[in-house]
Amino acid sequence: MKGILYKFISLFSVIRLYNIFIIIIAQYFTSIFILSIDNSASKVIFDFQLFLLILSSSIAIASGYIINNFYDYEKDLINKPVKSKIDRVVRKRTKLNLYISLNILCVFISYFVSLRAVLFFSIYIFLIWFYSHKLKRTLVVGNIVSSVLSVIPFLIILIYYKNFEPIIFMYAMFLFLIVYVRELIKDLENIKGDFTLNYKTVPVVYGEKTSKYIITFCILLNLAVTYFLLTYFDTGNMYYYYYFSLFLLMIFVYVLWKFNNKKYYNLLHNLLKFIIVLGVLSIVLIDLDLFLEKFYLLLNYFM
Repeated sequence: MKGILYKFISLFSVIRLYNIFIIIIAQYFTSIFILSIDNSASKVIFDFQLFLLILSSSIAIASGYIINNFYDYEKDLINKPVKSKIDRVVRKRTKLNLYISLNILCVFISYFVSLRAVLFFSIYIFLIWFYSHKLKRTLVVGNIVSSVLSVIPFLIILIYYKNFEPIIFMYAMFLFLIVYVRELIKDLENIKGDFTLNYKTVPVVYGEKTSKYIITFCILLNLAVTYFLLTYFDTGNMYYYYYFSLFLLMIFVYVLWKFNNKKYYNLLHNLLKFIIVLGVLSIVLIDLDLFLEKFYLLLNYFM
């Protein structure tokens, strides 16, 4: 019984179910409050095809975490010895079998949406594998591809609703830059393992200082994106989130240049995670009246 529990904890660590849970909430919130505001919350939540798309993307992400863990095995022994010890409870062969099974399941489920969905997720699965196998070790390209792969689950929802308003791309740009900075911070965290195993990351090839300059530039670029969002688009009460995020990002830049060790890089990594999660929860602020109305109708639906 204890062995089964350890294996479950190990798989939970590898698949990162907590991340997938946040992505699912983000996909539904985006659908309800941004992409399909004319439909009731119940109609969106009980849209079976949307459910299948979100389920397929969740399964694809889970399989992606597995194959990424598989290829990062040696690096994690150096950079994350505690987590690596937990992850090793489940054998590599078992992980590979689960990876293949999840990919088959993802494509099978997407078939019930459309053949285009099958093609979309097949390409997505291939790109995740190719990134983990090859591109991750490639200078600059690895970070960009990883950031793009992180926002693709929202692209499938965007395509499903055929909502291509400019404000949506501004939201996406803000998210992309935060995710890209997070990837660069992870490189600073993992510099020891990356250097040992010859990963061509920015801090390994050009040094930590150059990496910090790039991160700072991306933060400044996100300030510009935020300015355009708040000046030229109606973000409702979500401006509270953006102002608070800018405050946190200023603290982020200060800590980035003030300290120079893994402990603080990990702190900055978690700060970026917090900004992302807070952004997901703040989607309801776009239109509080709409949120309350949809929440009330949803309650009535179940009562």
